[in-house]
Amino acid sequence: MAPTVGIIGSGLVGGSVARLAVAAGYSVVLSNSRGPESIAQLVQELGPPARAATVDEAIEAGDIVALPVPLASFQALPAGKLAGKVVLDQTNYYPEFWRHPALDAGTLTSSELVQQHLKDSHVVKGLHNLDWNHMYSNARPHGGLERTTLPIAGDDAAAKTAVTRFLEAVGYDVVDAGPLAESWRIEPGTPLYFWPYAPAMPDGITGDEEKRYYLEHPVPPLSPEAARRMIATAERTSPAGGTLAAMPPAHIAIFMAQAAASTVNR
Repeated sequence: MAPTVGIIGSGLVGGSVARLAVAAGYSVVLSNSRGPESIAQLVQELGPPARAATVDEAIEAGDIVALPVPLASFQALPAGKLAGKVVLDQTNYYPEFWRHPALDAGTLTSSELVQQHLKDSHVVKGLHNLDWNHMYSNARPHGGLERTTLPIAGDDAAAKTAVTRFLEAVGYDVVDAGPLAESWRIEPGTPLYFWPYAPAMPDGITGDEEKRYYLEHPVPPLSPEAARRMIATAERTSPAGGTLAAMPPAHIAIFMAQAAASTVNR
């Protein structure tokens, strides 16, 4: 029987995770706060390995439960239902949208904050540091020369092994960045966040041309050795968190357009 990924959140990132998982032979149970009927079109696009469900049903079914949700919503996650589960934390801290004093002070990482709430779960940071547009297109089969590398961080060895196997199955090599206390090394503002997985944008292009280049230009692979060097040499950002201003304009424009379409169509 194929492993199952439960997904809480069916937006742009959640849909990309589901697509990766289905292509790799996983069963997927998608959920969101609006109810299963709102995910019908997405599930139809994904095919029989995917189904829509309530949040509680997705949690119960998932061997891994993915959180492609805004960090600000972490306290709404049902900690009791998630007890004992391997939780793939895809949240990121962007203080222009929501602030937390412990994150601003650098006394906690965002994943430690999630783990504090989900005290009986096994939280693993991962699949959080690349654009959903490139999440599927960057994936490559085992042994491929152009296979790129993603980092994870977590406190539970068995949970990290489960997430590593999942990421390897969907198309990526994996390196371990350490415990959740060290997950700042792979958060926004560090060398291993976003930019190694997106094309370098040339000067002098704008508008639709820029969007096409961003979506269609190939991204060079990142080796495990290079990823480990980026982790080792990362410096903790102060203030903590990312900003939209640090993203390429094409990414922001595509995000706004796709988010608007997602709101209408879902």
